[in-house]
Amino acid sequence: MVTRPLPDRVAALAALDDPTRRAVFDLVARAGTAVGRDAAADALDVSRRVAAFHLDRLAELGLLTVEYRRPPGRGGPGAGRPAKLYRRAEDEVTVSVPERHYDTVGGLLAAAVAESVDTGAPVREVLHRTAYKSGRTTGEAAGGLLAALEDAGYEPRREDHDGGRITLGNCPFHRLARQFTALVCGVNLQLLRGVADGAGDRHYLAVLDPGPGRCCVRLQPAAP
Repeated sequence: MVTRPLPDRVAALAALDDPTRRAVFDLVARAGTAVGRDAAADALDVSRRVAAFHLDRLAELGLLTVEYRRPPGRGGPGAGRPAKLYRRAEDEVTVSVPERHYDTVGGLLAAAVAESVDTGAPVREVLHRTAYKSGRTTGEAAGGLLAALEDAGYEPRREDHDGGRITLGNCPFHRLARQFTALVCGVNLQLLRGVADGAGDRHYLAVLDPGPGRCCVRLQPAAP
């Protein structure tokens, strides 16, 4: 459930709007090996300085990875500094409005099915346990309930006029929740219970409370 902050992902994709930077990225992405600054400059007919600027910016944004290597046959004293080379990063960068995290559900389902196949435990039981653990990890990392909910894309809204309940204005699994409501809402419930426990918040209890235009789970004040 942990993902790069939305502003970072938006910045990474926005950087590709520059035609030269996009050409640099495409060159590295399609190369079979790591690409150096000189090779990029020659292939795109730009100066080495321009190529280096765009390569380093793409690396800063997490779209490329960097490695250092000397040319074959050159080593030892006097060989000079290793060349800085670039490869496309393996992790994908996605942005959706509103935020969706279908990869989270996909990862939980895959982990649950794999464990079920190995152990014979019922898939739904394993899935709920796995979702709770994932949510707990998210809550612990965020350090607070509202921060965790914001980071996960739930758009929490404290309803002071409604007993202080927290309504979640967005479901990160919207499309799947519409197709497989019982399954996905069950996962969501356990996920959010784990988030609350991981954040150390005993003031709220996650409960199923579906309604139009929001998540199927709400957080209501826990009983004293």
